[in-house]
Amino acid sequence: MNFELLNLDAAQAGHEKCDVLLMLLASTFKAARNPLATLIGKALKAGDLADKPGSLLDIYRPADLGCARLVLVRVGDGKCANVRKGVSAAMALIKAAKPKQVALCFDQAPDSASLHVALTTVAEASYVYASTLSKAEARTIALVKVGVPNSTKLATPFAQSVAAVRGIELAKEWANRPANHATPSHLARAAQALAKSPRIKCEVMGRKEVEKLGMGAFLAVAQGSAEPLKFIELHYKGAPKSTPPVVLVGKGITFDSGGISIKPAAEMDEMKYDMCGAASVLGVFKALAELQPEINVVGLIPACENLPGSRAVKPGDVVTSLSGQTIEILNTDAEGRLVLCDALTYAERFKPQAVLDIATLTGACVIALGGVRSGFFSGDAALSAAVAQASESSQDLCWPMPLDDDYAEGLKTSFADVANVAGRPGGAITAAKFLQRFTSKYPWGHLDIAGSAWKSGTAKGATGRPVGLLLHYVLSLQTPAA
Repeated sequence: MNFELLNLDAAQAGHEKCDVLLMLLASTFKAARNPLATLIGKALKAGDLADKPGSLLDIYRPADLGCARLVLVRVGDGKCANVRKGVSAAMALIKAAKPKQVALCFDQAPDSASLHVALTTVAEASYVYASTLSKAEARTIALVKVGVPNSTKLATPFAQSVAAVRGIELAKEWANRPANHATPSHLARAAQALAKSPRIKCEVMGRKEVEKLGMGAFLAVAQGSAEPLKFIELHYKGAPKSTPPVVLVGKGITFDSGGISIKPAAEMDEMKYDMCGAASVLGVFKALAELQPEINVVGLIPACENLPGSRAVKPGDVVTSLSGQTIEILNTDAEGRLVLCDALTYAERFKPQAVLDIATLTGACVIALGGVRSGFFSGDAALSAAVAQASESSQDLCWPMPLDDDYAEGLKTSFADVANVAGRPGGAITAAKFLQRFTSKYPWGHLDIAGSAWKSGTAKGATGRPVGLLLHYVLSLQTPAA
């Protein structure tokens, strides 16, 4: 699906040829002397279109207009939540008609966040998973024409939003694939494919290299599976070499049975989504390849399966991490923090300006925040402020969580430097406290996306989050043009 930005006011939008014209109307809409505005004015005067976000009026073959079908869409004050509500309702309405060209037009110039939400909502509503289906129906929409009254001012946020859509959909694609179609080796090849783009390089390490480095925690998780582990290292180099990079570390457990501490059978199929952090890193690099910004970004993905094989790590085993710290593994289902801690130590070599890890880490975070916001942990005020801003501008929302030292008390053990789990209370926080032990050399933040990375039930599928948040964050670090 392609997007095209057009300079269209309400009068010009009426002449745009397309299968469906979605006309987004704010509460402050004012009628004018042109066919489209006159029609809208009559509908409002007759009470056929309520002034309520998400209200729709569907008109087939409207006279004197270029579209085959017109849908008037109420978006209230034009802010993000109301734009999402309106566009989502409109896309549900036209889905059965399978349009090929859709025009999405604003009667008033949107802000960049509302434009971003409109585009990502269209993409979300029209997304089709097809990789492992024998007779999948392809996405029918080939082109979305986005009309705004002043396109020049919105050219940059439009390009960023389109790139975000590309990245989100790549992340969704890999997260949705079954575990036998998204092994660590598959993820490595996906990363290598991204390296065909300008400014991106990729290196993939296997068991021998990881053993030589001393990543004992990562190796422990992988040892129960016959599937080879991969440590994937991506570099986007858009700024001078002297510019410190941002490092994104994505949890890449391509299937998580829980290991010896095996999970219940119900919904275990959803543990293919335990690599959504890794998928989000791939998605960000896809977006960077499209935008070619002047920043430096490193992506690290420790990828493996967590299975209860005869060689699997056992509860009570003690392993030595890359940092030299020893870890008592009390629960093998707390494996994400084990692969991440070695990757976080590895990140030190890049002398980063900041490191963010992204992981479907804890069920406790799902209980705390549900699927609306990701949990965000950081002790660095500047990083926290930047991520909060990116959360709002992308509408890929997160929520700040505490990191009080008292939460680390439960990680103490007599048999190693640290245990990999504490008790049930504050489970998302104690997991973050475990990771924090390996991040003393740089500003660090942790995104727990266990609740936001995918949906269950009839709507089962990956969301592509937090690609939007991460992309907005890394783009905010570009040096403004003089």
